[in-house]
Amino acid sequence: MFVRPLTMEEGRKLQRITRSAKDPVKLRRAIVVMMSGQGQSVPDITSLMQVSDDYVRDVIHAFNEKGLDALDPKWNGGRPATISSQVREHICLIAKTVPAEWGITGHSTWSLRTLAEHLITRGVVAAISREHLRRILRKGGVTWQTTTTWKSSTDPHFIAKMQRVLDLYDHPPADGRVICLDEFGPLNLMPRKGKRWRPAGSPARLLATYNRYNGVMHMIAARSIWPPAGCSTGSASASASAGANTCPSLRRSACAGPARSCM
Repeated sequence: MFVRPLTMEEGRKLQRITRSAKDPVKLRRAIVVMMSGQGQSVPDITSLMQVSDDYVRDVIHAFNEKGLDALDPKWNGGRPATISSQVREHICLIAKTVPAEWGITGHSTWSLRTLAEHLITRGVVAAISREHLRRILRKGGVTWQTTTTWKSSTDPHFIAKMQRVLDLYDHPPADGRVICLDEFGPLNLMPRKGKRWRPAGSPARLLATYNRYNGVMHMIAARSIWPPAGCSTGSASASASAGANTCPSLRRSACAGPARSCM
């Protein structure tokens, strides 16, 4: 049993495949076809290639029917997925929550182990390994990120006030001073960032405001930015009632530079 006569083009392609093919299956099939085309019998090919007679005959039959296409391996899809796409989306949604939302105490965020145990307990999946869970989260765009803090103003006129302040930078008064005031603090215990599972590029946020029952300390810094010739910088430490220390610091910044009358 031999392959059909090879054309010149098929011979050149087979030689190129045997020299450069990276797929071992395709390479082995090409060698079988070339050896059969050179007149070697099935037993000789079996002995040299260390394959079975049935394998050699199958390759020869396939090449005679399909040509060079028979050399490409036809990989099957493997085992069907045990976790559907809907369940994967559900897993990603659960990972973006925190254990406290499910009544779980003792954990501030999910680890792969605790999340896998929770999914099994809730009946989301029958079984899942930590590595499989990690791949599902990564494919769903959920990554392990550092949480960030945020603050928001409760002043209903915040936008108007912000625009008025920003306008001073662009249009400073000709006969007055523009002083920037900033506060560093409170200098006490503050919420610390942690890590948790979140969608990529969307870290969780912690509310940065909290009760200060024992008082706090602040660092107040002020800088006169207009006019340029009289720019100066001042600072002060202030307690929870910062007005007594802040006002003198502002006066020093306002009076610095060219001689002027200050209250």
